[in-house]
Amino acid sequence: MAHLQLAAVAGGGRAGDDMEDVALLGSYDEEMGGAAPAGGGAEDAEEEAEAHVRVTGMTCSACTGAVEAAVSARRGVRRVAVSLLQNRARVVFDPALLKVEDIIEAIEDAGFDAEILPDSAVPQPKSQKTLSAQFRIGGMTCANCVNSVEGILKKQPGIKGAVVALATSLGEVEYDPSTISKDEIVQAIEDAGFEAAFLQSSEQDKILLGLTGTHTERDADILHDILKKMDGLRQFAVNTTLSEVEIVFDPEAVGLRSIVDTIETGSNGRFKAHVQNPYSRGASNDAHEASKMLHLLRSSLFLSIPVFFIRMICPSIPFISTLLLRHCGPFHMGDLVNWILVSIVQFVVGKRFYVAAYRALRHGSTNMDVLVVLGTTASYVYSVCALLYGAFTGFQPPIYFETSAMIITFVLFGKYLEVLAKGKTSDAIKKLVELVPATAILLLKDKEGKYVGEREIDALLVQPGDVLKVLPGSKVPSDGVVVWGTSHINESMITGESAPMPKEVSSVVIGGTINLQGILHIQATKVGSGTVLSQIISLVETAQMSKAPIQKFADYVASIFVPIVITLSILTFSVWFLCGSFGAYPHSWFDGTSNCFVFSLMFSISVVVIACPCALGLATPTAVMVATGIGANHGVLVKGGDALERAQNVNYVIFDKTGTLTQGKAVVTTAKVFSGMDLGDFLTLVASAEASSEHPLAKAVLEYAFHFHFFGKLPSSKDGIEQRKEQILSQWLLEAEDFSAVPGKGVQCLINDKTVLIGNRALMNENGVSVPPEAESFLVDLELNAKTGILVAYDSSFVGLMGIADPLKREAAVVVEGLKKMGIHPVMLTGDNWRTAQAVAKEVGIEDVRAEVMPAGKADVVRSLQKDGSIVAMVGDGINDSPALAAADVGMAIGGGTDIAIEAADYVLVRNNLEDVITAIDLSRKTFNRIRWNYFFAMAYNVVAIPVAAGALFPVTGLQMPPWLAGACMAFSSVSVVCSSLLLRRYRKPRLTTVLQITVE
Repeated sequence: MAHLQLAAVAGGGRAGDDMEDVALLGSYDEEMGGAAPAGGGAEDAEEEAEAHVRVTGMTCSACTGAVEAAVSARRGVRRVAVSLLQNRARVVFDPALLKVEDIIEAIEDAGFDAEILPDSAVPQPKSQKTLSAQFRIGGMTCANCVNSVEGILKKQPGIKGAVVALATSLGEVEYDPSTISKDEIVQAIEDAGFEAAFLQSSEQDKILLGLTGTHTERDADILHDILKKMDGLRQFAVNTTLSEVEIVFDPEAVGLRSIVDTIETGSNGRFKAHVQNPYSRGASNDAHEASKMLHLLRSSLFLSIPVFFIRMICPSIPFISTLLLRHCGPFHMGDLVNWILVSIVQFVVGKRFYVAAYRALRHGSTNMDVLVVLGTTASYVYSVCALLYGAFTGFQPPIYFETSAMIITFVLFGKYLEVLAKGKTSDAIKKLVELVPATAILLLKDKEGKYVGEREIDALLVQPGDVLKVLPGSKVPSDGVVVWGTSHINESMITGESAPMPKEVSSVVIGGTINLQGILHIQATKVGSGTVLSQIISLVETAQMSKAPIQKFADYVASIFVPIVITLSILTFSVWFLCGSFGAYPHSWFDGTSNCFVFSLMFSISVVVIACPCALGLATPTAVMVATGIGANHGVLVKGGDALERAQNVNYVIFDKTGTLTQGKAVVTTAKVFSGMDLGDFLTLVASAEASSEHPLAKAVLEYAFHFHFFGKLPSSKDGIEQRKEQILSQWLLEAEDFSAVPGKGVQCLINDKTVLIGNRALMNENGVSVPPEAESFLVDLELNAKTGILVAYDSSFVGLMGIADPLKREAAVVVEGLKKMGIHPVMLTGDNWRTAQAVAKEVGIEDVRAEVMPAGKADVVRSLQKDGSIVAMVGDGINDSPALAAADVGMAIGGGTDIAIEAADYVLVRNNLEDVITAIDLSRKTFNRIRWNYFFAMAYNVVAIPVAAGALFPVTGLQMPPWLAGACMAFSSVSVVCSSLLLRRYRKPRLTTVLQITVE
C-alpha cells in the first residue's frame, strides 16, 4: 500500500496500438467532432476559431434549433451552441473555410438579427489542460432526461465529455476551462430545463469556503479588504446570501490554512471560515430533496383523503350524505368541495409534473411526467366537464375527481420511496467519506525546528509536510510517514485486511485508518484529493457515473416508450368506444358509468397512468452503484460499469508470475562459483553490478551479498542499521560504468574496465559466453525446483551462478483451483525460463504456461486468446504488465503494484490477495444476474400491466382496473426495481471452501 495510486492521469493513455484512454472520462473528441489528427502540432493548434454572436428575436427552443441548424449547415462549422436565455450563439469554425460574415448571414437568413461580439473570432489554440467537474442535476426522472442533459452538454464548445447518472442525480463533465466555465455549464443545464449546481472540480487552486459571521454588505466589504491584502490570491467572490467565498489562489504562494487563519485574525475573530466539503453538501441536497418530496406527499394526502371519503365512505352515512347532496347554487355541496380540493392537488401539489412535462416536450423528448400529466388532466377535465354538464342540464354523469387526486398522491408516494431507496444505493460512498476525521492535531515548531505546542485544526486544512499527532483510538488525518512512536493501526476499512498492522518510524500510514495503541507523530505526505482514501472515493464515484453497455438497450426503449404508450392509450379508447357504439358488447357492462364514452375513457387513462419508463432507466445504474460500493468494502475497486459487465463472462484469467502468483519477495538461496574466484569477491562483483538496477531480483542479490560480508557487524537498532548500511555500500561496492538493462535478459556494465554480464542463457549466448556442463546441470536442478538461475560472466568468461526463489502466495493454488471450478481457464505468463515456469505452474495447478515472454509480447499473448471471441482477464502488478493489462478485456492490478499497472487496469485489488480475483468475477456475475432480474421485472410489469389496464381481462373476468389503482402500481414499479438492486447489499464474498465444493467438518 506504500505506493498505491488510484487516480487516472488526465489525458493519459494505455500503452499499445489498441489501448484505450484511462482518464477519468474517456476522450469524446471524436463524438464532439473535434478529434485532433494524430501527431498534430503547432499547425493544428491554429485550425480553429471561435465567434460569439448576439442573436435577437429568439422566443423558444424551436428558435434556437433553427439557428443551430442554419449555422451548422455552413461548410467549415465545427460546433455551434445557442443559448435562448443569453440570446447568444457560440460558433467554433475553421477560419480557412468560413468567415464571420458568413455566420452572420446564415443567422439573418434564418429570420433573426445577429451581431458579432467584440474580442471573438480569433484563432483558439487547443488547450492542453482539461478539468473534470461534478454537478448536481435536479429534475431528472428517467433515462430520457439523462439523454437530454448529456446531449445538451456534448453540444457545448469546450466540453470534451459528459456522463450523467440518474441514480445519484450527478453529472460529471470534462471541459476546457479556457473555452467554457462551470457557470456556463450550469447555465446550459438550466437552459435544458433542469436544475443544476456546481459541486467540485479537479482544479487545485480554487476553493469554496463557508463563512460564519457575515450577514451584511458591510461584513462583505470588510472581508473583501482582508482578502485583497493577501499575497497569492488571484481572485475571489464573496456571496453573503449563501455565506460563501470562492477563492482562486496560487498554492505555491499561499496555503489554504493561511487563508483561513488570515480571515479569522484579520476580522479579530469576527469571521470564521471553513472548507466546504462537497460530499456533505451533496448529502444535504439529498436530504432536502427527500424533505421536499415528503412535504408534497403530505399535502397531497391531506387533500386527497377527504376526496376519497366523500366519494367512497360518506354516501353510506345518512347524515353526511344528506349534507353533501345539498345544493350550493347549481352544484351539490359534495361535488363543489371535491372540485376545490382536487384543483389544489392537480395544479398546486402537481405543479412539478406540469413543469417537468413542459420542459421535456419543449425539447422534443418525453418522460414519465408526460404520462402522469396526460392521465390526471384527462380525468380532471372530464370530471369538470361532467360536473358543469350535470349542473346545467340536470343529468348527472359520473364524476371521477378522486382519480386524478389519488394518482398524484400515489405517484408522489412512489417518488418519495424512490428518493429514499436511491439514497441507500450510495451508502458505500457515505461510509468512505465518514472515515475522514473532522479535525487533526498539528504540532507547532519554533524557528529552530523544536516542537513548542500543538493546535487542533480542520483536517481539510492539513498541508504536505505538517507533523500531526495521532492519539490512541483516533483516526489518521492524512497519508503520511511515521516520524516518532510505535503502534498498531487498523487498516481494514481501506485494505480489507483484518489484522492490525504494526507501525514504527518510517512506516507508511493511510488517512482514515484507526490508531489502536500508542501515540504517533506522522508527517503528512499526501492531503486532500491526493490521499488513498480520496482516490478510492473518486474511483468509486467515477465507476458509479459510468454506463454499462447493457444500459443502451434501456435508453433506446425509454426513448420510444412514452409515444408507444400514448398510442396504445388512444387505441384502447378507440376500440372500446367503437365496439360500444356498434353494440359489440352489452350495455350492462357500463350501466354504472352511464355511457360507453366514460367506460372507454377510464380504460384509456389507466393505460397512460400504469405504464412506467422509470423502472427501465433505474434497472442498471442502481445495481452498478450498489455493486461498486460493495466491491470497495471488500477491497475490490471497479473502474466502471463496462468493466463490471465484461468480468461476468471471463473465459481466461492470465496470471503474471512474479509478484502476482508469488510474493514478490525474492531471496537468494544458492551462490556457487565455477572459476578460481573467491565467493566473497564473486558476491561483491555481482552486487556492484546489480546496485544500479531496480529489478526485485537485483535487490535480493544486493541484500544477500551485504549480509554475507557484514552479518553480525552492524548495530542492533533499526535506525543504526540503515545509516551504517548506507555508509558501507558507498565504500564497499566497486564502481560500475556504462550500466544498461537488457529487457527480458539481464544487465551488463563495466567494472575495472572489464565487461560484467548478469542474466539468463540468452544474454550469455548473445555475448559468446559458454556455460560449463557442470554449471548447466546445476542450473537445470535449480529450475526444476522452481528457482530462477542467474548466470554471471566477467571479462567474457563464465564465473558462477546464483539461485533465487520467490515463494508462492499461500492462497495461489486454492484460487487457481477455485477458478477452474467456476469454469474459467487459468494461464500463467512469465518472462522466466521454461523449467522454472513449469515448476511453479505445477505447484499452483496451472497447465497452460507461457514462458520466456518479453514485456511487449505479453499483450500479444492476450490478443491470441481473444481471437476466438473469448473474454480474457489479466492479473498483474508491474510496469511490464501494463500493456497486457490494457489489452485484456478485464485488467486486474494487484493493489501493492506499480502506479502504471493500476492506471492501466479495470479493477484494483487493494488487499494484494489473489482471492479477490474470484470476488471480482463473482460480484460481476451476481450484479448482472440482479440487473437481468431488474429488466425482467420492469419489462414484465409493463407487458402484463398495460393489457390488464386496457381491459384485456374484462370480458372474461369482469375486472376493471380503476385509474387510481393503476397509478399506485406505476408508483411502486420503480421502487421495486431500486429495492431489488438494494438486495445486492447482502452480498457476501464467496468462501473458497464453497467454491471448491469442500465440506469442512
